[in-house]
Amino acid sequence: MISTIIIVLSLIMAIVIALSTRESSTKQTNWGTEFNSVWLIKPILILVLGLTLGFTQPYKLDRVDAGNVGIKVNLSGDARGVSKYEYKTGWVVFNTWTEQLYQFPVFQQTIGYEKQQVITKGGFPATIHPSFNYSLKAGAVGDMFQNLRLDIKSVEQGWLQTAIVGAINDVANKWEVDKIFNEREQFEAAIKTECNKRLSKWFTVSQLRTNIVPPQSLQETIIAKTRAIQQAQAEDQKALTAEAEARKKVAIANGDAQQTIIAAKAQAEAMRIRKQEITPLYVEYLKWIDINPNTPRVPQVVGSTAVLNQLK
Repeated sequence: MISTIIIVLSLIMAIVIALSTRESSTKQTNWGTEFNSVWLIKPILILVLGLTLGFTQPYKLDRVDAGNVGIKVNLSGDARGVSKYEYKTGWVVFNTWTEQLYQFPVFQQTIGYEKQQVITKGGFPATIHPSFNYSLKAGAVGDMFQNLRLDIKSVEQGWLQTAIVGAINDVANKWEVDKIFNEREQFEAAIKTECNKRLSKWFTVSQLRTNIVPPQSLQETIIAKTRAIQQAQAEDQKALTAEAEARKKVAIANGDAQQTIIAAKAQAEAMRIRKQEITPLYVEYLKWIDINPNTPRVPQVVGSTAVLNQLK
């Protein structure tokens, strides 16, 4: 941008000078009026000087965008400039011959890597296609640059990729392949924890997905095992249902038996009471009723002497 400004300014100055001295653009000679080439020397020199400065000057104007941390590195400092840096924000002017400006985003970035293989517990291979969000810790940008000496894109495709894939591989080595697919959420949570443990100095990782896929032969084995487990669970459920039905029938039978017992006891008690009430006199009375069904007389007191005399 600075080069553009210098070139534009030199062009404006050359035009202004040419216009202000245009009266000397011609001269009178013995043969009449002629063009005075000397008039253009000064504007042309200014324009050439401006172009030369514009293309050769080392200064550059750049802006550190919001959500980014700028690092201006002194290339001529100790350890090739790595030990000398300063944070910058907004518009920054720097000398491209001796300094360099790096920008590192500190807001969340989404990145995905190409398919790679990892080894699960037991030596089974699996394919991963990891994707995740990460954010760079603002206060750790300088320390990361001192250690890696790379811009953020180079870090993503180099150091960060190696760390992420390494964490996935190390966690996968501890998980059996069928357990990975039966408990994928817990598996990926363990990987995210491991990644944050390894990268916590400079990065924070979130929303990690391994998109792990087993080999075809293993997929068939997993499917068969899953079906067997589901069938076993279905049989267990049937057994529980049958057991519940049996308990229900036993309860109903017990209830019916209790009702029968209660009814029998009630009948026995009624018979006992009736037996106590039936006296010899009452039996004679019943016989007399059978013999004399049309007799309107009914004894008022059962068991009295009067009744016996009436019956005679």
